[in-house]
Amino acid sequence: MKDGVNGVALGVFIFFFLAVTVMGFLAARWRRADDEHSLDEWGLGGRSFGTWVTWFLLGGDLYTAYTFVAVPAAIYAAGAAGFFAVPYTILVYPLIFTFLPRLWSVSHKHGYVTTSDFVRGRFGSKGLSLAVAVTGILATMPYIALQLVGIQAVLDVMGVGGGENTNWFVKDLPLLIAFGVLAAYTYSSGLRAPALIAFVKDTLIYIVIAVAIIYIPIKLGGFDEIFKAASDKYTAAGAGGLVPAEAGQWTYATLALGSALALFMYPHSITATLSSRSREVIRRNTTILPLYSLMLGLLALLGFMAIAAGVKVTNGQLAIPQLFENMFPDWFAGVAFAAIGIGALVPAAIMSIAAANLFTRNIYKDFIKPDATPQQETRVSKLVSLLVKVGALVFVLTMDKTVAINFQLLGGIWILQTFPALVGGLFTRWFHRWALLGGWAVGMLYGTFAAYGVASPTQKHFGGSSKEIPGIGEIGYIGLTAFVLNVVVSVVLTFALRAFNAPDGVDETSPMDYTADAGDPGVETELPPATAGSTH
Repeated sequence: MKDGVNGVALGVFIFFFLAVTVMGFLAARWRRADDEHSLDEWGLGGRSFGTWVTWFLLGGDLYTAYTFVAVPAAIYAAGAAGFFAVPYTILVYPLIFTFLPRLWSVSHKHGYVTTSDFVRGRFGSKGLSLAVAVTGILATMPYIALQLVGIQAVLDVMGVGGGENTNWFVKDLPLLIAFGVLAAYTYSSGLRAPALIAFVKDTLIYIVIAVAIIYIPIKLGGFDEIFKAASDKYTAAGAGGLVPAEAGQWTYATLALGSALALFMYPHSITATLSSRSREVIRRNTTILPLYSLMLGLLALLGFMAIAAGVKVTNGQLAIPQLFENMFPDWFAGVAFAAIGIGALVPAAIMSIAAANLFTRNIYKDFIKPDATPQQETRVSKLVSLLVKVGALVFVLTMDKTVAINFQLLGGIWILQTFPALVGGLFTRWFHRWALLGGWAVGMLYGTFAAYGVASPTQKHFGGSSKEIPGIGEIGYIGLTAFVLNVVVSVVLTFALRAFNAPDGVDETSPMDYTADAGDPGVETELPPATAGSTH
């Protein structure tokens, strides 16, 4: 690790940071609508984004700074088991091709802004809608915190903020400045800001990965030397070389499958999806988003390169920033750090907007102020987006970073429990609303308590997301086990409730709503965007 501040890298980093800051504020004028005081405009960009804007927005949303730092860090620490992120991003796109266009259509027809809006409209249940909203907010908070962790990792490697003995305010001042800028342009421009900045973010990441995958292996003697060094390290550590041990194969497979099911349950994924201007935009995006999986596979190889380069860090999250610091010229290290830093700002903005929309539409409007005007909704959502980011910042500054990571893993377990209500509801009305609520509760309780019982070398509780699967005896992903329990309970309770003729909620959707497109008759006029979802 180089001593002191890397002035050249820091200068390049600041240049790009200032550039995207200006873009963030200018985004308020990009595609400006006549009426800016509605969640459709502030929270969904006017539902106006085309194929490429949506592609960059979803890519910026899903492939975050944490992805950039954590995926190769997992391979650096644990070997090929860390590659689970690659197959799960391959699995997810055929999956979302089946249901995201249906969600876009029904949401566009009825003016739904969140997944909870859809669940409430489909099942006529504010209780189930509230459960989905609370789960989404809880799962999103640690995810935002990890984006700030990614920025902090880059700042640490550049030597910004001083040492461990530095006054806490001076040490954390750069992160506080980054947070303040993020909060300001998100409040001002809404979803348009991350949509515009995503172009810069993804371009930088593709450039950095392309250079890294060619330049670093040349400096290290080729991929043969890289894989040999990694294999030697894992063998010496008793990990069995590059290939995971047989005992870890269930964990690998269930984690990949469970993560694929969960990815588009996150509120920020849906927010980016609903900002598209047509059903066809969503279908096209599911076919070209796998380009990001190619990038992710190359990105994962950086973990092996860090081993071959002799990178030694006490915190694994610093491995890749430190690799860039050691291997690249200072100016290009600054470009790489800017890619990671901007890769944190884009998803953090979208996540805070998505969480704020959930609170506004499905807690504030449903339970606190049912007669809220579109202007009041927008104002509340802006304020809540600030509070969400403040909460994430406090989380990062006051708690150990491994706690943030483990809570993000817990968030993945939680968000997967909304799958039956959301995806099931898109294809069938058979499930009873109370049964889905019961299944959600069982999945949440089992997943939380099972994760609580997992210990790690540094933590007594919430030390991981894998545990023995009941009845099978193999170690698997807790979230997938909880999901199976959720579905079983939902099915059994639905049979029981229908046998006793328990009252169903009112379904405000019709079969044609799930295939409607923007240009279809009645789609634009049934509910004006400013009042959509206000009468249930």
